[in-house]
Amino acid sequence: MPQPTARPAHVYRHRFTVKAPLREVMEFHSRRSSFKAISPPGIIMRLHSAPEILGEGDEMRFTMWLGPIPVPWHARIQNVTPTGFLDHQVSGPFAQWDHTHTFEVVDARTTMVHDQVESRLSRNPLWWAVGAGMRLGLPVLFGFRAWKTKRILEK
Repeated sequence: MPQPTARPAHVYRHRFTVKAPLREVMEFHSRRSSFKAISPPGIIMRLHSAPEILGEGDEMRFTMWLGPIPVPWHARIQNVTPTGFLDHQVSGPFAQWDHTHTFEVVDARTTMVHDQVESRLSRNPLWWAVGAGMRLGLPVLFGFRAWKTKRILEK
């Protein structure tokens, strides 16, 4: 009897340029404090644990409040290179969430930031609904993150 195949992951891509050198952009995104700094004001973030500078194998535990709903999340940083990294959801609202951050030199003072999120919704009805809502909000989330990153890094 054939086995059911997993549905393909949903892929969301976003990119923007920031007038800052690649090294500075990478360092900014590697800092624990940047996570909260580029989160939209409507999303309340409570960071429970993470090193100040995130590196290969480091983990973050946090809770996002989406209105009255607490969303616990545990992520691991993987595949760190001088031009990017992956944050992988170990546990949280999705069956799969892999966010790849890639930084590309445009010129000595400009960097292109590429974000790619591969996700699969949970089978749990509550987390399915939360995940579906989060997916719908990705363009707004990443638009805000781009704007805020530019505000912080462009001098």
